[in-house]
Amino acid sequence: MRLIDRQAVRELIAAPDQDAALVLVRGECVVMPEDQAERQGALVIARRRDVGQVTDEHELDSLAARLDTMARDLGA
Repeated sequence: MRLIDRQAVRELIAAPDQDAALVLVRGECVVMPEDQAERQGALVIARRRDVGQVTDEHELDSLAARLDTMARDLGA
């Protein structure tokens, strides 16, 4: 089972807050402002400003898979 899926990445890209981050909080993947994530001690996986443009579903799936692997490598 993936920690980070296509929908999570889609939510990060669509976030209106430029400081939004995709984070893991108590085993759940959510999008929230980066400063809030840091206050809660959440594991920041990716920041909206670092993701760039995703133009199609294949890229979305590929990015989700890479972020999921990275989250697992970080110990999530």
